[in-house]
Amino acid sequence: MRVLIVEDEVHLAEAVQTVLRRSSIAADIAFDGNAAVEILGHTEYDVLLLDRDLPGMHGDDVCRWVVSNAPGTRVLMLTAAGLLDEKVDGFALGADDYLVKPFDFPELIVRLQALHRRNAAPLPPVLEAHGVTLDPFRREVFRDGRYVHLSRKEFALLRTLLEANGGVLSAEQLLERAWDENADPFTNAIRVTMSTLRKRLGEPRIIHTVPGVGYRVGAPVAAVTDA
Repeated sequence: MRVLIVEDEVHLAEAVQTVLRRSSIAADIAFDGNAAVEILGHTEYDVLLLDRDLPGMHGDDVCRWVVSNAPGTRVLMLTAAGLLDEKVDGFALGADDYLVKPFDFPELIVRLQALHRRNAAPLPPVLEAHGVTLDPFRREVFRDGRYVHLSRKEFALLRTLLEANGGVLSAEQLLERAWDENADPFTNAIRVTMSTLRKRLGEPRIIHTVPGVGYRVGAPVAAVTDA
């Protein structure tokens, strides 16, 4: 788990960081809201431990920024106020949990661990077909037990075809699902990448061309010249 501590009380922030590291939790510190947003802009965190009353950008605004720009980061809001209205306001901003100062470190650890479990996405299923195994989590591909090194685009293309479960996908569909939104719809990227992907997977071929329609994964056939 990786946590960003956003707290302007230096001694408290450093004490929390020490406790978290002793619990095998990676922890960084930002002492104001502006610094927090800058760090969050280039580093992913599982949980944001966020003081509400911050110099610079207010904690409420930091929380709003996280909800809009880093939805995978859970927010545990800290405040010296324990009133119900304060908690309601914090949850309305998008905070996932609330902890009132002063707090006990064991409770903090438990709450962080609970948020991390909630945030953990299920592992994507391993895809298998006709001797090919693709593990999206480990980003590994095997063909009949042989490791196959693929580029990022080749991996994305194969994954998309395997997820179709034998269905035919057009070049336009493959471009939309395996490339980014800036891809040129008139590019020959699919044809070129498909050719190298087939070579890397080897024979017998399992990616077949359906003339005038697209591509699909199916039972192996002898070497052919389609592309």
